[in-house]
Amino acid sequence: MVKDKKKSILAALVLLGLATGPSLAGPNEEALLAGYVGNWRGESMLQGGDKPEPFRCRLSVSPGNSGKINYTGRCTLVNMNLSVSGTIGYIADKSQYEAVMTSNAGFSGTAVGRQSSKEIGFDLVERQKDRGGNDLQIGSRLFLVGDAIRVEFQVEFNDSGDVLTARVPFTR
Repeated sequence: MVKDKKKSILAALVLLGLATGPSLAGPNEEALLAGYVGNWRGESMLQGGDKPEPFRCRLSVSPGNSGKINYTGRCTLVNMNLSVSGTIGYIADKSQYEAVMTSNAGFSGTAVGRQSSKEIGFDLVERQKDRGGNDLQIGSRLFLVGDAIRVEFQVEFNDSGDVLTARVPFTR
């Protein structure tokens, strides 16, 4: 009888530990994310200004903790640099991918990954004011697609309706 009580208590402690402990991604999700580790380059044109401008980017993806990946990137325009960094992971408790991003442009956010059969897409959108106090909306969409990464940037100036966009395909 005492032996059965000890087993019951031990089983309850194990279950409690599983319920409250951190959830780790499964091997499939970890392997999928690990496949993006490496150095990436992309280039495109920034559209919507007076004339299209070259838009070049580098992205470095490294292993993170608990099956996550970390990324840092830098994009260069004619007269400015944009840098971003963040983490992408699979949150088993929620059965979803999440991306966290910060940038030197004051843009930061967390996005849930929407998974289709061949890609995982993250939408990060934030409203803020530019240096002149005008409202604008900044958006960044990140797609993990097979053996490629695609990033789409959009800045909408709410007072004028002007929109700047760039769609950057990355390769190793």
